[in-house]
Amino acid sequence: MSNTKVKILKRLVLSKCWYTYSKYSYRYRTKDTPWRIQHREVLNKGDGAAVLLFNYSRKTVVLVKQFRLPTYLNANSSGLMIEVCAGVLDGMSPEECIKKETLEETGFRIENPEPVMTVYMSPGAVTEKNHLFVADYSSVGRPSLGGGLASENEYIEVLELSFEQAYSMLESGEIIDGKTIMLLQYAKLNIFFD
Repeated sequence: MSNTKVKILKRLVLSKCWYTYSKYSYRYRTKDTPWRIQHREVLNKGDGAAVLLFNYSRKTVVLVKQFRLPTYLNANSSGLMIEVCAGVLDGMSPEECIKKETLEETGFRIENPEPVMTVYMSPGAVTEKNHLFVADYSSVGRPSLGGGLASENEYIEVLELSFEQAYSMLESGEIIDGKTIMLLQYAKLNIFFD
């Protein structure tokens, strides 16, 4: 970090359980203001990767459905979310991570995920960058049914949907996950545009 307009003064770790939650005190200035001390709380959960699996000839996509406690706590009455396959890098490259997560969550083995974009989803409070991919699953094997890892308390339902159905779920508000919305929009513009 080499921004000459920022000086980190103090970091206090508030929690280090599943992720690291810290409070920072820092000095910040713009070209028009003097140094000002600010305080922010930051969640560091590591970077992630996500992939939209698609089959162009059949016009289908694979999504997953699982319980997400934070959404349940914030007005999602079931806590269930429909999302693209995703995971935390945990020291792997984004490509390695997404291949591993795809196999665990969906049962499909992918070979050449195509990078689409890298995004910050909640830059005001979370350090995570998400590396987004698409991958054709029409010519790959499916050695298992997926569903996640019981050892990680994952209970994932695999959904194979027509692209039209998935996109209508986005439009109706049934799909409300940011990375999934971005990848479905990308697919509409770049894969299923005819």
